[in-house]
Amino acid sequence: MGRREENIKKAQQIIHDKDRIRNIGTAAHIDHGKTTLSDSLIAGAGMMSEELAGQQLFMDFDEQEQARGITINAAIASMVHEFEGQSYLINLIDTPGHVDFGGDVTRAMRAIDGVIILVDAVEGVMPQTETVIRQALKERVRPVLFINKVDRLINELKLDADRMQQRFVKIITDVNARIRKQLPDEMKDSWTLNVEAGNVAFGSAFHKWAISVPYMKKSGLTFKEIYKHCEEGTMKELSKKAPLHQVVLNMVIRHLPSPKVAQKLRVPIIWKGDLDSPVGKSMMTVGESGPVAFMITKIIVDPQAGEVAAGRVFSGRIQRGQELWVIGMPKPQRAQTVAMIVGPDRIPVEEIDAGNVAAVVGLKDAIAGSTVTDDKAMQAFEPIVHYSDPVVTVAIEARSTSDLPKLVDVLRLLAKADPSIQVEINQETGEHLLSGMGELHLEITQYRIVNDYKVPITASEPIVVYRERVRGAGGPFEGKSPNKHNRFYIEDEPLDDTIVQAVRDGVVPSGQRIKDAKALAKQLQDLGMDKDEAKNVVWIHETNMLIDATKGIQYLHETMELVKEAYLEAMTKGPLGQEKCMGMKVRLVDAKLHEDSVHRGPAQVIPAVRSAIYGAMCQAERNLMEPIQKLVLNLPQDVMGAAIADVQGRRGVIEDITQEGEATTISSRVPVAEMFGFATSIRGATQGRVLWSTENAGFEPMPSELQPDVVRKIRERKGLSPEPYDESYYAG
Repeated sequence: MGRREENIKKAQQIIHDKDRIRNIGTAAHIDHGKTTLSDSLIAGAGMMSEELAGQQLFMDFDEQEQARGITINAAIASMVHEFEGQSYLINLIDTPGHVDFGGDVTRAMRAIDGVIILVDAVEGVMPQTETVIRQALKERVRPVLFINKVDRLINELKLDADRMQQRFVKIITDVNARIRKQLPDEMKDSWTLNVEAGNVAFGSAFHKWAISVPYMKKSGLTFKEIYKHCEEGTMKELSKKAPLHQVVLNMVIRHLPSPKVAQKLRVPIIWKGDLDSPVGKSMMTVGESGPVAFMITKIIVDPQAGEVAAGRVFSGRIQRGQELWVIGMPKPQRAQTVAMIVGPDRIPVEEIDAGNVAAVVGLKDAIAGSTVTDDKAMQAFEPIVHYSDPVVTVAIEARSTSDLPKLVDVLRLLAKADPSIQVEINQETGEHLLSGMGELHLEITQYRIVNDYKVPITASEPIVVYRERVRGAGGPFEGKSPNKHNRFYIEDEPLDDTIVQAVRDGVVPSGQRIKDAKALAKQLQDLGMDKDEAKNVVWIHETNMLIDATKGIQYLHETMELVKEAYLEAMTKGPLGQEKCMGMKVRLVDAKLHEDSVHRGPAQVIPAVRSAIYGAMCQAERNLMEPIQKLVLNLPQDVMGAAIADVQGRRGVIEDITQEGEATTISSRVPVAEMFGFATSIRGATQGRVLWSTENAGFEPMPSELQPDVVRKIRERKGLSPEPYDESYYAG
């Protein structure tokens, strides 16, 4: 029996011992070495060939990942590690670093309890590092730090031992500042990283060596020796003295929590049900005999097995053949196979219990983010909040009409597997809109449609997704129903930015029935909202809010559901260019309703309320919001001028320029609409001597002089009249 088979056998025994399981992930900025680290850990644990680690990219088993040298999907692998005479099972999820695949990172965080944050020793903490730390801590996933590519400090930057240590101190201080910023006071000190404590390691994932203070004490290896090995290029010897997997996995087992410890802290954050209910108690204690609570974080589409739902079992035991409910779906489904995941392989088992990462085939209705249980009454887990909205869209159509039904199925499947892709299917025109996080995200998705699912398609040039908002307050504006028997008076104004942010962060729930109006009212008051308004919130849709500010109007209670429908319609298609609205406060201030319900049906109420919302938006001055990206460039000083000119030529705003030796870092904000073709032009401007990274930075108002032209283009593209209507049209 080979070492791999032996480890798989051990893993199957350990899955029942909660104290000896660690569910962890890697997270970092793009190209800081996550996949290479994961490979080297898996190889060290005997799950793949040592020689190929770092080159084979076992975790990047998608051919597009290998071709582009980046991670696109969060990949999962299990391994066994011996520590202080005990065998431990480590489930590792390797996440992407590219900003376009941030949704995968957010979903992976729900499945794990601890995370290895990687930082490139040369580049330091980058924008995406900050984002992944925020994503981890929001889910109460505990971090440890691995400073990677240490050899580059010696070979490229020619730093001596003292300056190298100063660099490490700066990185650790930067990471700690970001950790402390995201945590409540009682956790700040215990979760802060400290070299002496041993929750920080240094090394080179590619050369397979690592070092931490506890390991130096144990092995007698000194910092001088490590420096000498790097300087002389004898890192192969160093990897025998200080093997990467040994040092990093020891750190993981010592400092990252087991499911028993983690779930006590995490469950109250990610599940808002009653902790004293059977399922609540079972999740808090990682009980095997309680109800099943399985959170799906990923759908893997396997050509042979079909859809495989992978995720974390928080309570109970999933058995082969068991009937399970996907919450929100009408019928139960049967778990056909239950498996552990090792990279591209799944090892079938009869059952998997709480505290483990599992893969289940047969849950057809599940999407990434579903809650699966055998207790139909269980409250679902909190929705997974994605940090950025899709900002780029392409229109795609099947080349041949006979492929149309297949394309529709494929698009539905893709949207299931990756909730950060939005799909709008237009059955009438055969044109389908695919929205994603960026050009690369859409490129990869199109590649999959053509190559993995064998549907030839044609795609438009990428189009930017805008949002609509108002600059000031407008209304009360009267909306009359077509039969003139009902009138609605509405005011619109921007919703306060602190509340918008709270909705974005998932602190204030949106898109669901208001379960506890009093708690919501208190929450909104604490965020600065007027008491009367906070008490009368009818519905929150994305970052928009509908408020009933009327007093004692007859029949309004019966009509409110239709008012809500009209509000949803108006928020989904704004009056400027039928783009979604954001950050809007819509107040119903008065209404005159016909006493006979026949005269106030959907055909009367919906157009009246929609016109009132649109008219008030016109009075409040409609504003198109454009998506912005944070752009960070690293380049030599002599090409800085050309790079700044390129960024400013794209309406970019330079926020900060820092210099360290020969290297210059330029931080800026650039509209997404101006970023197409950026890669080619910046390489040309800097003779290819540039590294850059982007991060989505939300929406900002578009300059008013550019707005009319952009609105006209959007409307023409959608087949609308070129000029948007004004308030006199809605008043008619």
